[in-house]
Amino acid sequence: MPSTSPNDAQSWLKSSHSGGNTTECVEAARLGEATAIRDSKAVEKGSLLFRPTSWVSFVSALQDGRLEA
Repeated sequence: MPSTSPNDAQSWLKSSHSGGNTTECVEAARLGEATAIRDSKAVEKGSLLFRPTSWVSFVSALQDGRLEA
């Protein structure tokens, strides 16, 4: 399990959809039971923290196409 520190670079995983020259670079980290997400190009702006049920709902909405960019 990754470190629980939101400032520990090893605890953050970059999205497989983030790539070389793209401007959409998202990272996620498990912080206890919660999931945090942030913009890897603007980490100083902080992150969003999701409780487990909220994270599952968010990912499901993305996979089902219920959210737009």
